[in-house]
Amino acid sequence: MTRFILVRHGQTEWNRFERFRGRVDIDLDDTGLKQAEAAAEKIARLEVKAIYSSPLKRAMTTAQLIAHPLGLEVQPLEGINDMDFGQWHGLSISEVREQYPELFALWRLHPERLEIPEGETLEQVRNRVAACIDELAAKHDGEIVALVSHRVVCKVLLCHLLGLDNSHFWQIAQDATAINIFEVSLSGFTVWRINDTCHLRDLKA
Repeated sequence: MTRFILVRHGQTEWNRFERFRGRVDIDLDDTGLKQAEAAAEKIARLEVKAIYSSPLKRAMTTAQLIAHPLGLEVQPLEGINDMDFGQWHGLSISEVREQYPELFALWRLHPERLEIPEGETLEQVRNRVAACIDELAAKHDGEIVALVSHRVVCKVLLCHLLGLDNSHFWQIAQDATAINIFEVSLSGFTVWRINDTCHLRDLKA
């Protein structure tokens, strides 16, 4: 059995302005740094043996803050990189709604059907992330492993773990630095925690 601590990265400026981030390499803003530090303090209580991160700055910075008190080195992992949003990269929600009205309607109502020009589908993201989890579970049997990734990745992975298809994408909440905990064993998946942001209470006060 392998236990995974799955964390979404902290806030960026583009999160606040609701731009499609995908593979654009932007770092955390000041709030995101504070969120990541709070998540790190909570995760430091666990006996994490390895930490992997999407190679993008916003995830790597979050992961490095989590790794430091654990005395671990962050290992970048392409398989948990953010979704490739193709021609939507850098566009705001209003810009996508105006330039790609039919595709945007699919994104909001039937995300499982969406095919963004030059981008990935949710199913493609799900398949590569699920393959990564299988590999890491075999490599780290009996250990606790932390992963730092992105909203889309976390949402489709949780759909996979819960046996839900991608039409349930919007029903899975993933806030900044949300902590999710699940286990992989010979009998399958067990999800223990979803979208835990208790560590942010003091920041919201």
